[in-house]
Amino acid sequence: MTNGKNDGNDHDKDGNGTEGDGTGQENVPSRRRRRFPGISSRAYEHPADRSALVALRKLTGFDTVFKALSGLLPERSLRLLFLSDSVRVSDAQFAHLHTMLRDACYILDLEKVPAMYVQQDPKPNAMCIGLDEPIIVVTTGLVELLDEEEMRAVVGHEVGHALSGHSVYRTILLFLTNLALKVAWIPLGNVAIMAIVTALREWFRKSELSADRAGLLVGQDLQASMRGLMKIAGGNHLHEMNVDAFLEQAEEYEAGGDLRDSVLKILNVLPRSHPFTTVRAAELKKWAATRDYQRIMDGHYPRRDEDKDTSVTDSFRQSASAYADDVRGSKDPLMKLVTDIAGGAGDLGGKLRGKFTGGQGNGGSGSARPASGE
Repeated sequence: MTNGKNDGNDHDKDGNGTEGDGTGQENVPSRRRRRFPGISSRAYEHPADRSALVALRKLTGFDTVFKALSGLLPERSLRLLFLSDSVRVSDAQFAHLHTMLRDACYILDLEKVPAMYVQQDPKPNAMCIGLDEPIIVVTTGLVELLDEEEMRAVVGHEVGHALSGHSVYRTILLFLTNLALKVAWIPLGNVAIMAIVTALREWFRKSELSADRAGLLVGQDLQASMRGLMKIAGGNHLHEMNVDAFLEQAEEYEAGGDLRDSVLKILNVLPRSHPFTTVRAAELKKWAATRDYQRIMDGHYPRRDEDKDTSVTDSFRQSASAYADDVRGSKDPLMKLVTDIAGGAGDLGGKLRGKFTGGQGNGGSGSARPASGE
């Protein structure tokens, strides 16, 4: 059974079977999936992620500057570490993951298949790092937790990071995070670095939403993506969990509480590189229901050869519009207050008191207090 239409480009295209050739597939997947020749990462990138990347890509010499940092960043050390102390995925090792990886690269038309390693770690995790060439790393905890279709979405997620060029910024984020720990004893030294780290984390959280979308384009099974996120949150107990109830948690998280809870949400998410799992699930389901997703599945999407003509101004405009829509549609108490202020709501002091105390406040023209002495 197939999700989405097939464009006739089956995955039984003959390749030479060598790792990294990206020329085709020897193994036919368990079901047909649509392929997206020449797709640009702009097709699935979250507006905040996309505008930042478009602006960076337009900077003359940006790539050259960051590649020059490769002598300072521990990329060679990381590659040697994974080569020496992890298992490299290939036809001979974790063959099923190798098939998924090549399949994901074929679907998203990523020319060179990244190296992929399995690392012994009971905590479920995956990442895509590297400056010159991306490396995908998945932990044994993740491999043991997910079934085939759920894992396919994760592999697609990481290939999406590679296609978007996220591995460069992720590597820098890892380096700066480690550096911040080493210079924590230097007065003010940690402050400047952590400011950059915080900004990078904010961007990276948005990039995770982009990569979740890439995972859905590869797996083309929304329920598998939802199951994978639920398992990451609650472990391998699907018989004890329910997708609808899980998504209700995201609704309750966004709408519940008062302004104090809104502030706590911000403080809780600042040290994280990933959005909260329920939020990711809700965001992915919302995107899967959009016309943008359906157009991609129908074969209408931005092409890589058009990236050079992309307008930075248009990207920022789309990002600003998306943020405005998010604020207007948000049920978070802080975002609702922002909307009220923008709409010229009266008695701001009363509304603030009410939001922070969970009460209704003294808002409204009919609630004015009498003047002193009356």
